[in-house]
Formats: sequence, C-alpha cells, structure tokens
Amino acid sequence: MAEDKSSKTEQATPRRRLKAREQGQVARSRDLTNLAGVGAAIAVLIWEGPDALQRFGGMYRRMLDLSTAQQIDFGSPVLYWVGLETLRWSVPAMLAGFAASLAISFAQGGFVFAPASLGFNFGRMSPAKKLGQMFSISGMSGFLKSMLPFAAMLYVCSSVLTSRWTTLTQASTLGLRTYAAFISSMCIELLWKCGLVLAVWAAVDYFLAWRKMEGDLKMSRQDIKDEFKESDGNPAVKGKIRRMQRQMRKRQMAKHVETATVVVTNPTHFAVALRYELDMEAPTVVAKGQDLIAQEIKEIARWNGVPLVENRALAQALYRSVEIGFPIPSKLYSAVADILAFVFRARAEAERAAARKRAPSPDPGGPR
Repeated sequence: MAEDKSSKTEQATPRRRLKAREQGQVARSRDLTNLAGVGAAIAVLIWEGPDALQRFGGMYRRMLDLSTAQQIDFGSPVLYWVGLETLRWSVPAMLAGFAASLAISFAQGGFVFAPASLGFNFGRMSPAKKLGQMFSISGMSGFLKSMLPFAAMLYVCSSVLTSRWTTLTQASTLGLRTYAAFISSMCIELLWKCGLVLAVWAAVDYFLAWRKMEGDLKMSRQDIKDEFKESDGNPAVKGKIRRMQRQMRKRQMAKHVETATVVVTNPTHFAVALRYELDMEAPTVVAKGQDLIAQEIKEIARWNGVPLVENRALAQALYRSVEIGFPIPSKLYSAVADILAFVFRARAEAERAAARKRAPSPDPGGPR
C-alpha cells in the first residue's frame, strides 16, 4: 500500500540525502546553468568586439588585395584566414561559456557522479512513455512554466519598440552613423532587459527545483525508524546482544573471582577482588565493580568461600587506580599486606581447627 504523502512531515536525514545524491538527485536549474553560459559568452564577445572588428577589417583588406593580384580559389589562403579569425573570435567565448556553466552547475549541487543513473533503462527509450510524459499534467505544467519568461521577454521587446517607434519611423531622416548608434543602443537595451528577465526566472526556477527536491526527500516517522533499524540495527537484536555480552562478562568475572585470595569492599559501593600467590611479585586485581557489579562480586565470593574484608579507603583506592589484570601500585603494598596477613592467619587457624576436628580422640579404655 502506497504511503500517503501527508504523513511525510519530517525533514530528510543525512543518510537519506546521501542516498539521493548517489542517485543523482540534487537541486539544479538548467535555466540558471544555460543563462550563465550564454551570459559569459556574450560578455567575452562584447569585451573582444573592438579588437575582433579590427582583425576582421584587416582580413577583408588582405582578401581584397589578394583578389586584385590573383584569382581566389580553394587553394588560396582565404579559407585559412577566415577559419583562423573565426576561431580567435569564437573559441574564447565558448570556453568562457563552458567554464561559467560548469561553475554554476558545481555551485548548485557540487560534483555528483551517480553510476546508478547511468544504467540502461529500456523504459526511457519507449516512445509511448515519452509521449505520455509530454502530454501529461506535469509535462504541460513544465511547458506553461517555460512560456512565462518568453511572455515577459515579449513584453519587454514590445515596450522597447513602442518607446522608440517614433525614431524608427523617421530613420530615413537620420544619418548612417546616428542610425547605427540608435540601433546599437536599442539592441543593448533589449539584451540587458531580456537578460534580467532570464536571470530572475532562473533564480525562481532554482528555488522551485530545490523546493521540489526537499518535498521529495521528506520522510515519515516510520521511514526514520526503518532507516534507524537499517543503519544501527534492530533495537531488539541489539538488546539481546547486550544481554549476551553482559552474561559472558558475568561468567568471566565469576571465574576470576573464584581464583581470588580476598575481596576488599567499601562495603556497599565498591568491591575489588585480589589474587596473590607466593611466586607473584605483587597482588593482582582480577575483578572489580561498583554498585550492582560490586554486589555480584561479593555474592560470587561468598558462594566460593573467598574472604570479604571491609576497608573503605583501600577499596576506593584500588578501584580508581588499578585496572583488571594489573598488579597493585607500590604505595598500596603496606595496606594490602596487612589484609593478606590477616587472611592467611585466619586461613591457617581454620586449617588447624579442621585438623584438630579430624584427629582421633584418645581411647579411655587404653593403657594407663
């Protein structure tokens, strides 16, 4: 079932914009690009106009001199002169137009390489589909939009001609230079006014293209949730993974606490499990935790018969200064040694008491 566009009320996420960009979907105005190219080309032609007129005048003089000396045919240098002057006049304008078009296109959306949009699509070559697009509502709306700047330029041209109609009707009374200056000024006025109309329309067209793209990129709340699941994973699966990781850490911690010699507690907020053997240089922290983890460490220690010793200052110092798997620093040797000595004495007394219990009692009926 197609999703209602009214539900797409959220702005596009960066990932959605990146995917659209990879598919070549960026806000661009062809009118703005074309206007920049044509404007740059015309500006270059106007800039090099006086020099070009002098060069063409010199070329025509050489052609006339050559025609008086010999017959002009395909082997004469006339074609070379014409081609050279044409290239010198047109190539800078074409390069300027290409550079301006490229710069404006890059400014609108940057450099976009979308291989997905270059794939072969047979539907693009279907004449029936093209005709349907031409005579569809969107196609007609595009045609009508293109008629707006044409109508504006037609109005500008008619207004300019109307304002100068009296001078045009009296052209026979004007001298050649005066008439040429008049026509030139009228053409320049038409040129900059029509260019202004096209510039305004190109800006409007870019705004409409940007607004349409933003509307197409909008997402619903469900789209954002689905994207979050795709990018970061399903929350249920992630929760299950976290639970499994906690269980694995708990089992690993339990194994380490089982090998501990003593657990130093805060007594409620901190718990640090220490292990020490006679062949070790210094006691090593095998497990530590705070709050709930501390309670788990103490529970595991009680279950496995590991002594619990309360020393608030030492428990906090061990928790903050020693990482799991590392020996304690030398500044804590004395405090830890006192606790280990107490534990070893208690263990030795417990072993002696157990040995006395296991020893057989003397027989009262024996020899005296």
